[in-house]
Amino acid sequence: MINFRYHVVSLTAVFLALAIGLVVGTAALNGPVADSLKETVNSLRKDNQQMRQSVNSLQKELDLEEDFAAEMAQLYLPGKLTGKRVMVLSLPTGREHTEGVLKMLQTAGATVTGRVDVQDKFINPDNNTNLMELAVTAARPTAPASALPGNGNGVETSSALLASVLLDRPQGTPVVTEADRRAVLAAYANAGYLTSEEKVTGPAEAVVVVSGQPYVDKDSAKKDESVVKVAEQFDRTGAIVVGGNGSAGGNLVAVVRGDPVLAQTISTVDNANTVQGQLVTSLALVQQLSEKRTGQYGVGDNATLVPRLPQ
Repeated sequence: MINFRYHVVSLTAVFLALAIGLVVGTAALNGPVADSLKETVNSLRKDNQQMRQSVNSLQKELDLEEDFAAEMAQLYLPGKLTGKRVMVLSLPTGREHTEGVLKMLQTAGATVTGRVDVQDKFINPDNNTNLMELAVTAARPTAPASALPGNGNGVETSSALLASVLLDRPQGTPVVTEADRRAVLAAYANAGYLTSEEKVTGPAEAVVVVSGQPYVDKDSAKKDESVVKVAEQFDRTGAIVVGGNGSAGGNLVAVVRGDPVLAQTISTVDNANTVQGQLVTSLALVQQLSEKRTGQYGVGDNATLVPRLPQ
């Protein structure tokens, strides 16, 4: 008859056997397994050290290139844009490197007529109707609504109005008055669509549009399209250079380069987030104003590193 003591003894024997098996197995495998794991850890540690050294080396190389570009700017840029009136239009995605672009333009001697920062609200597709209505109410006698696009696109219509008061008018067109310019800008600023770091002093003959990476939210396609509409309207009015960050994913630089019509009139720089790219942005503008020629510059595919300017 099997009693409780028998069960206890049996279970004890089973667990004892398992324990002995684990001890023996561990002892037998401990040497090879431990050695293999140790070799793997050492190899990964060495790879990590090499990668860290490579990253540090690349960072130092980049820092040296940036320092060299800054020195070259001080030597080469002064006087290149003297007497040229330039407007800086900063898009939301390009805000971080706008100041660097602005400083290079000033180093080149440009008369910066103003910096206007377009806000996310301007690009948001939910505000299309409000922008259409604002373009009509903000229009003034020397910047009439009758001269604006009538296709129902609020960003396009408002961009056309802003371009008409921020850039020179075509010959034969009435000049916008200073009072009307201030009124139009104030209407958009008061509604939260744009801000101006400094007072706009007058019309410009050229504009640098500072942009960045493409949008990635649920409205990304519409927002990227709106950014292009902004550039198109300013392109219709004056010389334009886009100082961007990257040339893929549907951002402004990528769209311009992929459009055979826009690429004929808009210059792009795909690394304006670096000192070198900010220098090239000014040089691209020099080329636009002095040679009436556009180009695509930077480090992206099918881009030239820097413009070739006459000595």
